[in-house]
Amino acid sequence: MTLLNAPPARGGDSLAPQGLIARGAGAQMAAQNADIARTFRRMADLLEIEDANPFRVRAYRRAAETLDDLAEPVARLLARGADLSDLPGVGEDLAGKIAEISRTGRLAALEAVEARTPSALAQLGTIPGLGPRRIRALHERLGVVTAADLKQACLDGRVRRIPHFGRAFETRLLTALRGGAAAAARRRLAEAEDDAHSLQARLERAPGVARVVVAGSFRRRQETVGDLDLVVAAPNGTAVGDALAAFEEVATVMAKGPTRTSVVLASGLQVDLRVVQPDSFGAALVYFTGSRSHTIALRERAKARGLKLNEYGVFRGDTRIAGRTEEDVYEALGLAFIPPELCEDRGEIAAGAQGRLPRLIALSDIRGDLHVHTDASDGRESLDAMVLAARARGYGYVAITDHSAHARVAHGLDVTRLSAQLDAIDRLNARLQGIVALKASEVDILKDGRLDLPDEALARLDLVVAAIHSDFGLSRGEQTRRLLRAMDHPRVSIIAHPTGRLLGAREGYAVDMDAVIAHARNRGCALEINAHPSRLDLNDIQARAAKSAGARLSIGSDAHTSLGLGHMRLGVDQARRAWIEPQNTLNTRSWPELKALIAR
Repeated sequence: MTLLNAPPARGGDSLAPQGLIARGAGAQMAAQNADIARTFRRMADLLEIEDANPFRVRAYRRAAETLDDLAEPVARLLARGADLSDLPGVGEDLAGKIAEISRTGRLAALEAVEARTPSALAQLGTIPGLGPRRIRALHERLGVVTAADLKQACLDGRVRRIPHFGRAFETRLLTALRGGAAAAARRRLAEAEDDAHSLQARLERAPGVARVVVAGSFRRRQETVGDLDLVVAAPNGTAVGDALAAFEEVATVMAKGPTRTSVVLASGLQVDLRVVQPDSFGAALVYFTGSRSHTIALRERAKARGLKLNEYGVFRGDTRIAGRTEEDVYEALGLAFIPPELCEDRGEIAAGAQGRLPRLIALSDIRGDLHVHTDASDGRESLDAMVLAARARGYGYVAITDHSAHARVAHGLDVTRLSAQLDAIDRLNARLQGIVALKASEVDILKDGRLDLPDEALARLDLVVAAIHSDFGLSRGEQTRRLLRAMDHPRVSIIAHPTGRLLGAREGYAVDMDAVIAHARNRGCALEINAHPSRLDLNDIQARAAKSAGARLSIGSDAHTSLGLGHMRLGVDQARRAWIEPQNTLNTRSWPELKALIAR
């Protein structure tokens, strides 16, 4: 397919390059890692719409994943002369492109692709569930270019006639189109972290600033973030607002005053700054961390006790009785301290009043990782490298879960290749101390619920992680029966990413999660909280339901590089939002304890 002679987009100017990071008239700034990753993903999407070489497309996507995993800013690596081509999945060509974006704020190769792609067609990729392949099919078969074209094609029933689309997908598309761009405007939590941590660190160095905390949905560790709420303790709010407005990341100043400043970053993320005196900092944190319903419930509780709660403190009449710390505020309201992740008005206030808040799982409770890939399938580093990186994190075990053969796009392992890998793991364990590499596999669940490996191959494994990677369009009943049958197999220990969703890109498949949770409990099979930034699946509501039902949970990084092992923190965040405690989770146990638990 070529779009070189495609008609111009209707109803709008050409889309601005997503890799452009600029402020003011030509002023440039170093791009954040997330900005560069977004640029590479956009490049991959547009190349895929053009039906470019799939290896080239995959290279951009893999490099983007590596950038997501980097703990250190690219600009800092370049400043000290690091060779970016040494990064997993990044060769000399892409290293040069990373340096180009970091240095200039733009990518010439992307601008060339954008120039020959109708902007409206490219923007279809912001619609949840609509990836580049489907966009290409819609364009080729139905002439769809704009969102309006797509909506009309859905209303006419033409989308369902495209092979592998169907009525259910057409209905989901129409729902997404009617929902507008609100969901697309939200950032994945991990993607927002670069901006959040950078702004926090820089404001902490501003004169007079005593403390800075990123509050709101970011502090509650929601899986996506609409904006950033910065709470600052400082005597001069105007000076702090001036400092924020002067940052090179800021593209637009929306409002500025002595206590509040609102700006929009060049990345498109809105930032709201609240400045209070140190005596009010704890109250402001409570007020601006919790969800709206949580804050309303706290205010009502204060009122019932003859008090008033606002961002400046807890007051009895005109006298402030608490406000400097969050603990003081909660104590004044007759509550135990409520961790930020629980501040959603889902029973945490009653639990805090009755002393029933859970002892939430922490990253330090994790004893091993049960979902890790190597370059034998779609990972980018060797078996030895991944195991040694896990040991460096203090883990006692790591499960090597490369894909089975059915996952062709992931270069999955057939029985022969898997057997060779298991032999290699045995040899590695024989010479390695301090960690056990578990012989495992991420085995595809086939359409009818059977597993993609024969029983004799499964018998050699310490751990079987079963997952759906195909046939997402089955009915709710078919998909549910498929998962239940997989859990009936006595070798299956964990169901990975149980709903199959990709945040902002693909909705989960239709499934009766209550039935899946009940069956997992009855079969002694764990459900995974997949910690990959694009998944976070199970979500917090589903994971809490699993806990309540007595089902076991597992947290897996789904790492494809050694840096990706760091995703575990996001999975722990998700688990904390679900009220998960260490005893609810498989990989808070030692390997001997875990081995006994998963024996079925």
